Amino acid sequence: MSETVSFGYEEVTPEEKTARVGGVFASVASRYDLMNDAMSGGMHRLWKDRFVRRVKPRAGEQILDMAGGTGDIAFRLQRDGASVTVADINPAMLEVGMKRAQERGIDGLVWTEANAETLAFPDRFFDAYTIAFGIRNVTDIPAALREAHRVLRRGGRFFCLEFSTTQWPGFKEIYDNYSHHLVPRIGQLLADDRDSYRYLVESIRRFPDMPTFERMIRDAGFVQTKVEPLLGGLVAIHSGWKI
Repeated sequence: MSETVSFGYEEVTPEEKTARVGGVFASVASRYDLMNDAMSGGMHRLWKDRFVRRVKPRAGEQILDMAGGTGDIAFRLQRDGASVTVADINPAMLEVGMKRAQERGIDGLVWTEANAETLAFPDRFFDAYTIAFGIRNVTDIPAALREAHRVLRRGGRFFCLEFSTTQWPGFKEIYDNYSHHLVPRIGQLLADDRDSYRYLVESIRRFPDMPTFERMIRDAGFVQTKVEPLLGGLVAIHSGWKI
């Protein structure tokens, strides 16, 4: 890693980024749906449904849902009988997810605090690895991708849902204006937290574009990589296989 990494538009040390991202998500955890509604215009639920359909979870499979503390993806994955481990570096996010699971009567999920860059799981343990709207907040993304490859069995699949940069003329400018100017105001008005929402917007702008991130996935060892842009690339589903 370089000596500094991006925290939104700032350059900070890796240790500082990890700590500050932790603070952001501790702040927004209790208002997770509000945060996602603000970032996506309310469309995140549809994107997550589509994402899980692409994963095609099957009964008996072991799936690791990384950065999935609030359970949004895990609840969907488990419906088809998969055994899901929910991992997140942030205990506040996990607390929200466990509470939501209890309220919905959802049992059988495994909840664990874990850093995507240094997973404690053994080699070749999972059939699938999912991460939704989490990879851009990881301090060392290549390390996290290598760990994803390590913990997957041969034939295992990697799926990532993340914001990117839309290529649709006109829409890009509209969304840029909305996200930069309105999303932080929404955070201030509804959550009294402008700074966290501003970071979330800035982190999207600093995240690699679709071709670059696909190359990073290949560099981690995955093959048959694919990118499915949504809304012209505002959001993308990235996937790859371990052979």
